[in-house]
This record gives sequence, C-alpha cells and structure tokens, in this order.
Amino acid sequence: MKEEQNEKFIKMTTSDPGKLVCEFAVPSIISMLISNIYNMVDTLFVGRLDTQSTAALGIVFSYMALIQAVAFFFGHGSANYISRALGARNTKQAEFMAATGFYSALIFGIAFSVAGFVFMDPLLNFFGSTPTILPYARSYFIYILVGTPFIAGSFVLNNQMRLQGNAMSSMIGISIGAVLNIGLDPLFIFGFGMGIGGAGLATAISQIISFAIMFNMAGKRGGIEIRLRNFKPNVRQYREIFAGGSPSLARQSLASIASICLNQLAGGFGDAAVAAFSIVNRVMMFVSSVMLGFGQGFQPVCGFNYGAGLYDRVRKAFRFSAIIATAYCTIFAVAGIFFAPGIVAVFRAGDSEVIAIGAKLLKYQCFVYPLVGFVILTNMYLQNIKKTVSAITVAMSRQGIFFIPLLFIGAAHFGLDGIIAAQPLSDTLSFALSLPLCISALKGMKTKVPAGI
Repeated sequence: MKEEQNEKFIKMTTSDPGKLVCEFAVPSIISMLISNIYNMVDTLFVGRLDTQSTAALGIVFSYMALIQAVAFFFGHGSANYISRALGARNTKQAEFMAATGFYSALIFGIAFSVAGFVFMDPLLNFFGSTPTILPYARSYFIYILVGTPFIAGSFVLNNQMRLQGNAMSSMIGISIGAVLNIGLDPLFIFGFGMGIGGAGLATAISQIISFAIMFNMAGKRGGIEIRLRNFKPNVRQYREIFAGGSPSLARQSLASIASICLNQLAGGFGDAAVAAFSIVNRVMMFVSSVMLGFGQGFQPVCGFNYGAGLYDRVRKAFRFSAIIATAYCTIFAVAGIFFAPGIVAVFRAGDSEVIAIGAKLLKYQCFVYPLVGFVILTNMYLQNIKKTVSAITVAMSRQGIFFIPLLFIGAAHFGLDGIIAAQPLSDTLSFALSLPLCISALKGMKTKVPAGI
C-alpha cells in the first residue's frame, strides 16, 4: 500500500500537469456522462407518460439538490483535505478524514430520509408542486427517500476517490449503477405499469448497488479504505471539512433553493412551464457533465501539487483546464442555439407549448454558456487551495447571489420571459465576479506549504 502511494505521489508531482488532468478527466467524464445519460433517459421515458410526470421530476430535483449539497459538503470537504494530506505524505490523517466525511454524510442521509417520510406532502408543496402534480411527485419521491442514505454515501465516496487520483474506480461504481438504472426504467415504468413510481424505484435500486460497489473499491489502487474504527470525529476535522466543503454546500444549497423558487414561479404559468424548465435543466446538466468531468480531472492535480508546495504546476494545470473548458462550452453553445427546438422536442414530442417555452429557455442559456466553464473551474480551484471565502462567493453567485433575485425581479416585471432571462444574466455577472478573484489567487500563491495542509 505504501509503495503504491509513493508511486502515486511521484507521478502526481512530476508528470506533465496537462497530461495528468486529461488522464484523470477521462474516467470522470465517462462516469459523469453515463450518470447524466441516465437522467436524460429517465426524463425521456417519463416524458412519454404525461406533462405532470415530467414536471414531477423537476419538483423532486429540488430535494435531490439538497441531498447533493450535504453530501458534497462532506465529500468535497474531506476529499480536498485528503488530497492535500497525501501530497504532504500524511496518510494517517487522510484515513481519519475519509471515515469522518463518509460516516457523517451517511448519518445525515438517514436523518433526511426520515424527515422526508414524515413531512412528505408539505415538502413537495414547498418544492413547488401544484395540486395536479402532487400525486405524481409523491409516487416518485417515496423511492428517492429510501435511497437517500446511499445517494449521500455515494457522492462522498465518489469525491474522495477522485481527489486521490482513483477516478477510474469511481467511474466503475457510478457507471454500473447508471447502466442498471437505464435498463430498469422501462421495465418498471412500462413493463410493470408503475408509471413515474417505477422511475423512482429504478433510481433507488441502482444507487444502492452503486454505493456497495464504490464502498468495496475505496481502498483499492493505493486508495484510502473506509474503516469504522477510524471514525473519530473532532473539531479540527470538521473545521477542515467546513473550509473545503462549504463552497459546495453553498452552491448546492442555493441550487436547491433556486430550483424551489423556479418551480414556484414557473408554476404560475402552468404545468407546461414547469415541465419545460425540468427538461432544459436536465439537458444543461448533461452537457455540463463533460465540462465538470474535465474540471474534476484538474482537482486531484491541483490538490496534490498544492499540498506539495509546487505552485507553478497548479497554475499550469489551471490554465490548461480553463482553455479546454471554455472551448467545449462554446461549441455546445453554438449547437444549442441552432437546434434548441429539436432538442426539447425529443422529450415532449407533439407538446407545442412545452417545446416553445423550452426552446426559448435553452437558447437564452446558450448565449452566455461559454462563460460558465471558467466560473465553475475557478470555483473548483479556489476550493482546492483553501481560499474559502472566495470559493464560497463564487459558488453562491451563479445560483444564489444573482440568480434568485433576478428570478423574482424578472417574474414581477417581465413575466415568464423574465424568468427565462434570469440564468443567462446570472451567468454573465458570475463571470465578472469570478475573473478578478481567480487572477488574484493565481498571482498570490506563496512559495511555502500552507500550515495545517
């Protein structure tokens, strides 16, 4: 084990940064793509049922975003520390942190699940469900609640494995679960006649299996094994988790709040509007999966070399990643603008109202999408180097500081068009905010290893 970890350290701190980013990005991109292909297929199958079922996916997405917020808090918080600790060759502290991050998320996942069952209808109404959507949302939500602890645990394992440079192992667990989900969806939805409830059951089963695979593989290939005896949480550990995970918590929590606000405001314009936003959100998540996967390839390179004090390598890795991410976002933006109606029609063929709203929404978001890659990569970079305040600021900007106020201002003054314009305006302002913070951090890195890793 120690020999494998030593070999990994040498590789991470001496190989070409760009090549390392690409090496780690490939399995991350594949796992993200497969996972998001499931989301797309899930939406495609459910979209064949009715508008209310399609809208229900968007309602429950707010809860999923909330679970991701907590899981990413513990996952990114512990994983960033683990990456820096391994770069500083402090394996024992990395092992304690891995257990603390994982089991803390598992406990919170169980608490969320219990609360969801007790307050199901009030929660769904709060998430933006209309009376006509509620029965469908309830059928889907009940199975998601069963899988919540495993979903939370999987997110933590995924992040910890990635930032140790074991993205391939993470990819295997995520991919098997996603492929299984794609196969179970039509079986449960149509074969067993379960409707949208079948989609929820397929998701729960696949997440449990994915969790079991990743938990078993955590200690392979020189990785840190999750051991219950290492779960000895203390104030210092949670302080480190907060420093590394609070940007993710802020970003994902605000994504959940923004989704709730969006559903509530869009619901005032009918179920078709809620369904259109649900479809476009899934499309954008799928497209962003490649860019996010590439950014995830950057993170272990950044964490290891920052922990080792090799800051020139961190800068090189960031510049390389920013160029690739921006180029990718630009290519999709052009395609999305030209083919927006056809893309939306894939999910709700023949529903002219959903297609019209969704196509306009997709085009608006594509106009400024070339800026999004830089914003997200900057957030990852600031988070990895413990620029906590700057990272939180960037994380909160795109779907919080700017987006939520713009939603309400747009809805009040311009109706549905104002809601549609909120995201591209928010993306533009987020870019203007993140650019100077990123430049300052790149120029300001010191020449010594930071205290406390």
